[in-house]
Amino acid sequence: MAWIYLGVAGILEVIWAYSMKLSDGFTRLTPSIVTLVAMIASFGLLAVAMRALPLGTAYAIWTGIGAVGGFVLGIVMLGEQASAARLISAALIVLGIIGLKLSSDS
Repeated sequence: MAWIYLGVAGILEVIWAYSMKLSDGFTRLTPSIVTLVAMIASFGLLAVAMRALPLGTAYAIWTGIGAVGGFVLGIVMLGEQASAARLISAALIVLGIIGLKLSSDS
């Protein structure tokens, strides 16, 4: 169950990062509220997942999901650059996440 909590926490991290971008420096109310709610929920689920998972593994996977998810959303929703170097770098993060999951005892 800890892995599910961690996955949802990672998805919520992507949501809050995207909402923060849309909030325009917290000057727009709705995206600002979404950011804060998703942030609190993400941190809460990360904390619950860390009861059963090692700190290094849980935190690295959580931030990895957020980084790659934010990267993909930036390309798809915001028209950010999708260069070969950026795509390869994101793929390496995904490989690291997979490696951490496969090497975890939990």
